[in-house]
Amino acid sequence: MTDELIRQLGEDLGSCGYTTDTLTALWGPEAEAALHRGFQVPALSVLSAREHDRGRLEPAATLARLFIFGCELPREAVEAAFPTLGVAGAEALGLIDVVAPGSIRARLDLRPYAFSDAGGEAHWWIASDFGEMVLGRSLDVDHVLGIGGASTSLLNIAITDERDAVLDLGTGCGIQAMHASRHARRVVGTDISARALDIARFNAALNGIDSIDFRLGSLFEPVTGERFGQVLSNPPFVITPREPGVPTYEYRDGGKIGDQIVADVIRGLDVALEPGGIGQLLGNWEYHDEASGFERIEQWLQGTSLDAWVIERELQDPHDYAETWIRDGGTRPGSSEFDSMYRAWLEDFRARGVRSVGFGYVLLRRTAGAPTLRRFEQLHTPLPNPGSWLGGYFAETLRRHDWLAARDDDALALARLAVADDVTEERHYRPGAEDPGVIMLRQGSGFGRTRPLDTALAGLVGACDGELPLGAICYALAELLGVDEAELRAQTLPAVRQLVLDGFLTADVSAD
Repeated sequence: MTDELIRQLGEDLGSCGYTTDTLTALWGPEAEAALHRGFQVPALSVLSAREHDRGRLEPAATLARLFIFGCELPREAVEAAFPTLGVAGAEALGLIDVVAPGSIRARLDLRPYAFSDAGGEAHWWIASDFGEMVLGRSLDVDHVLGIGGASTSLLNIAITDERDAVLDLGTGCGIQAMHASRHARRVVGTDISARALDIARFNAALNGIDSIDFRLGSLFEPVTGERFGQVLSNPPFVITPREPGVPTYEYRDGGKIGDQIVADVIRGLDVALEPGGIGQLLGNWEYHDEASGFERIEQWLQGTSLDAWVIERELQDPHDYAETWIRDGGTRPGSSEFDSMYRAWLEDFRARGVRSVGFGYVLLRRTAGAPTLRRFEQLHTPLPNPGSWLGGYFAETLRRHDWLAARDDDALALARLAVADDVTEERHYRPGAEDPGVIMLRQGSGFGRTRPLDTALAGLVGACDGELPLGAICYALAELLGVDEAELRAQTLPAVRQLVLDGFLTADVSAD
């Protein structure tokens, strides 16, 4: 019966055009931008004006009022928006409550979601709990988060190479598992929250996805003994003081002290990944008086068979961190609850010697032998193309790393390299100077990296057109500059390796 009701719901949502494009067209780009900033008044004002002009609510507008803005609506308007499912069916699915004989209110947020990936463009509907903007109060501890900034970040960095089995650790509303189903034969989604799993199962069923096995349990417990080609995780990594009066939200708090949940996930991946398998997660790491965040991660990796690439995207001091996550739960500054939680956070950090907290991306790969990749970077600058998919960049960088690791300098000298299409060169001159004081390469994609070049390296890069072997370029450049070729190679080849790894220079890394 439930399956049939979900089918009817999907039919009604589709027939009334409940899509992201329809809603943006209903209230316009300015109101859409305000919604993304957390303000719903502009969109509601436009919908009210349309209702007044037409004398009725359009079905898509009814659904938006009901499921996005949490408005109480007349029963007849909701019935009109659900011609197949009906109010009774929506109530049976747990989507709405009949608050009075003639009034309906939604129990869940249900909104359209559009995206494009390697499989093409797609449109889904995603259910979650209402946020603080609609509730007008702090969130419940069993709150199920929708598609937020963290989940979008993980989606943007996820590698989508085809896999036999993928694990979504801490699935929440199921969005990572649903995306993984587009490049994996089988997906397992785990969560410690039974309520989150109910909503995740609903979302998968509503969007016609039947390849996900949702399981209840903490971290890797539900998949003990299993191995996966890829593990994705937006774990409950938020550092929370263990003090009375501080809510422990299931969607963000793993019940551990400090950043221990991230350490546990990293170590668990050494067991859960098959050889060659990829793990990608978001996380926080603490900077202590005695060790930096990266030093702590290196300690977590000791004794594992994991290649590791860690990119820190943000660094917060204890005050900023506490303010961010207290507000995230819906507690407003100025209240006694806010001040009490603020003190608890600062006392916790002070007692454990925490100076700051990093946030970023962790990419791990289980190796068959000894790990060859240990890379830790602070990239705090904005992306050149915000929201762009970085999964392909990560996959290509791993392939470039493997290609470089298999070649000594003599083998590298035989390679024919070319400057990547998105790379530009900048030269800065002092007024009246004949020679540039600064030569810089800049990427237009990925993380928008920049690399300074000296004269020799600039000449070498400028000659990389995919035609001449690198060794021949080094020979010609040494003759031109009047320097020893061996010394020039020793000086430039380490930098060339880094330029290849970062994608400034390209080679056919698929060739053996």
